[in-house]
Amino acid sequence: MSEPALNEDQRDALQEVANMAMGQAATRLSKLLGTFIELSVPRVKVVGVAEASETLRAMTGITETVTAVRQGFRSDIKGEAIVLCRSGSVGQLCALVNDPYTKSTYETTTQTELIFDVATVLMGACVSCIFDCLGRAPIFSPPGMLGMSMPLGDVFQPATLAWKTALLLEVNFALEDHSFRAHLVMLMAEESILHMNEALDALLSRL
Repeated sequence: MSEPALNEDQRDALQEVANMAMGQAATRLSKLLGTFIELSVPRVKVVGVAEASETLRAMTGITETVTAVRQGFRSDIKGEAIVLCRSGSVGQLCALVNDPYTKSTYETTTQTELIFDVATVLMGACVSCIFDCLGRAPIFSPPGMLGMSMPLGDVFQPATLAWKTALLLEVNFALEDHSFRAHLVMLMAEESILHMNEALDALLSRL
């Protein structure tokens, strides 16, 4: 592949920055849900957008339908943040939360509201922290629900994104008993990879 990539030092720096960001997000999520949150090691990969779904399937092991929420962000580094989880596990998440979610008559609506709240916490905290470490202030588009039960292959639409290559960052959050797991994916546009390289080099030079 001829696209720009991250060198080893840049990749390590991005993973460390992502670790810090995910820690902040996990703290907020733990307060929301009242349970301990476990984090995975962030994974970074440059991918062809057409192969993003299969790459993510290999990373996560997801074969069933997913519930997915997305939010765009931009500075000189732009892209999409997507939170997804196995659709069948959303009910387990709802069981953790008392009023108003589990006492509502409209179960589907409450599940949508809760996963949307969780995703918004994850995306906002993670992306904001990563960009803050890189000396950027992102502009966010409003978050939106992609779907409650959709094939993983439908989450990424290369024609809609209009990118050929992207920088993919993935980390997952699990409840303490592993009954629920959410994956945060940041997909950054190909022209942003060079800007990411520059931002990481500047970060490393300050250490």
